[in-house]
Amino acid sequence: MNIRMKPLVGGLATLLLAGAALAQSPTGTLGSGVDRAYMDPAVRPQDSIYSYANGTWLKNTQIPSDHSSYGPFNELADRAQEDLRGLVEATTKSNAAPGTEERKIGDLYATFMDEAAVEAAGLGKLQGELAAIDALKSKAQLPALFAHLERIGVDFPYGFGVGPDARDSTRYAVALGQSGLELPDRDYYLKVDDKRLAGIKAKYQQHIARMLALGGVADGAALAADIVRLETRIAQISWTNVELRDPVKTYNKTPVADLGRLIPGYDWKAYLTGAGVAGKVDYVIVGEPSYFKALAGVFNDTPLPVWQAYLKWQLLHAYAPYLPKAFVDENFAFYGTVLSGQPVQRPRWKRGVGLVESSIGFGLGKLYVAKYFPPATKARMQTLVGNLLAAYRKDIQTLDWMSPATRKQALEKLAKINRKIGYPDKWRDYSGLVVVRGDLVGNVMRARAFEQDYELNKLGKPIDRTEWDMTPQTINAYYDPQMNEIVFPAAILQPPFFDPKVDDAANYGAIGAVIGHEISHGFDDQGSQFDADGNLRDWWTKEDHAKFAAKTAALVAQYDAFEPIPGYHVNGKLTLGENIADNSGLAIAHKAWLLSLGGRPSPLIDGFTGEQRFFLSFAQIWRGKVRENQQIVYLKSDPHSPYAARGSLPVRNQPAFYDAFGVKPGDHMYLPPDKRVQIW
Repeated sequence: MNIRMKPLVGGLATLLLAGAALAQSPTGTLGSGVDRAYMDPAVRPQDSIYSYANGTWLKNTQIPSDHSSYGPFNELADRAQEDLRGLVEATTKSNAAPGTEERKIGDLYATFMDEAAVEAAGLGKLQGELAAIDALKSKAQLPALFAHLERIGVDFPYGFGVGPDARDSTRYAVALGQSGLELPDRDYYLKVDDKRLAGIKAKYQQHIARMLALGGVADGAALAADIVRLETRIAQISWTNVELRDPVKTYNKTPVADLGRLIPGYDWKAYLTGAGVAGKVDYVIVGEPSYFKALAGVFNDTPLPVWQAYLKWQLLHAYAPYLPKAFVDENFAFYGTVLSGQPVQRPRWKRGVGLVESSIGFGLGKLYVAKYFPPATKARMQTLVGNLLAAYRKDIQTLDWMSPATRKQALEKLAKINRKIGYPDKWRDYSGLVVVRGDLVGNVMRARAFEQDYELNKLGKPIDRTEWDMTPQTINAYYDPQMNEIVFPAAILQPPFFDPKVDDAANYGAIGAVIGHEISHGFDDQGSQFDADGNLRDWWTKEDHAKFAAKTAALVAQYDAFEPIPGYHVNGKLTLGENIADNSGLAIAHKAWLLSLGGRPSPLIDGFTGEQRFFLSFAQIWRGKVRENQQIVYLKSDPHSPYAARGSLPVRNQPAFYDAFGVKPGDHMYLPPDKRVQIW
């Protein structure tokens, strides 16, 4: 299981952009890069840069009914979905030969869009899966069934993944981790004093009962209560999201022969054989040992009929989007409306495009790149990334919290960062994926099994350092500490992130901060625990650790104080890595912009200095609105802070901001110099 730094944008949105070109240093009549129509001149930037930059947009913008949140990412996603729709629908009308990726994309999408056939199919292949669950005679048969259900994408209380061994980055390993909860976070089960969360839990139980009834399961109401009690017990023993951020504590190398000590009497051999792992590894990485030991009690105490009901629920939940309308509507009524506050389901064509992306994503990406991402854009993106790396290289040599010994290794790590821009050098091979037109549930099952086989096929082979974890049409980016790489899919160069027609101050404040954000993950509280080769190894001195911890503790306190909804604060420890990245990315982007000027003055454009446009551009890329229930989901489970925090708190820590806008004591944005967190 790979330990990844979280991408730039988290939560539920899939963000897509089209390509654009990269401009050079400001010349001629370039625009300011600041959209005045979004601004609120009644607000002083010294009191709130976020409201000053976005106030009118925030007042006038309504979240579309088929969204749970909305901002520039969503705007671009909606636009890109139309582009992808055109690509996908063209494949349904082509005469591509059977077995080709183009034919598979078309057949999969056409099958999803044939609602009449979906209604006629009913539960289809799920009838056999439900019968297999009913056929269980004892709990001793559960491990083998768990393995089978995992293969077709159904949750149960744990799961496995394949990725580089964190202590040996030259080989792949199998990791076991906790799972099995279908509410966003353990707090939804355990915070009985929170009326909002308790109300959602009660509605969740009602939702399970209705889903079971739709699936033809008798006594759904009683079984739903049993299922929620079981999931609550699982929540009680689960590690928190903050605990899961620790790569050392979640690395527990365990010989396969010793797995029996975690859950005595549990048939691990049957599970590993069914999962396709047996014989391929002699050890696994256990993420949460205490969880598995406590799971033994849950496993033994829970009667077989409850496990059967739980697995039926998980099966129906996993396939609800691909079943008749009654299942789709019930699934959305809870997960869309109750949980996220979204009143209207996305159009079916968008969900169909989403299915293609999740099943044949890189095949669709190949079509996307051919039409929307010219090679010149990739070259220009590489230039901009190089500028940010140069700024980091210069900064590392002068950091006050990094000793010479650590600095030397930091420079080595920076030099070894692999840059992946645009799209993979080699494309995924989907020749083994079988898509049958007219068999929606079967297609989803085969796609999920195909993906698991793809992961298992890595075992025993050299690490593939060309592999991508995001498709090129995804508007996002990530840093992977075990590969020591930054990855920017094709779609990141487009307004508001980058605009070739505006001055570079705004471009560095937007796309520059994005690039700086991802690079900084190599040196944040998680990424810094991995060395230049991607191994989990402490290469910092104790003194450096102490200095860095002091800076980050202050950052935790700043974000802990942020309260987007009354009674619900940001969790500064959960969001620490992303907050470090936002803070660091902005600081380095500013330094890179100054370097790009080469000593030349930045022009005054549209009444703003270059310094002002830099910070206003940053604040504007984080404009956004979120429905309350969805915001709570994010606060409980997402390592990213809310839009308003991301668009204001990093700015507040930058000395250049104070000079740009003349921020003084008494202004709301003012922080005394000794309270400003400056990491880079």
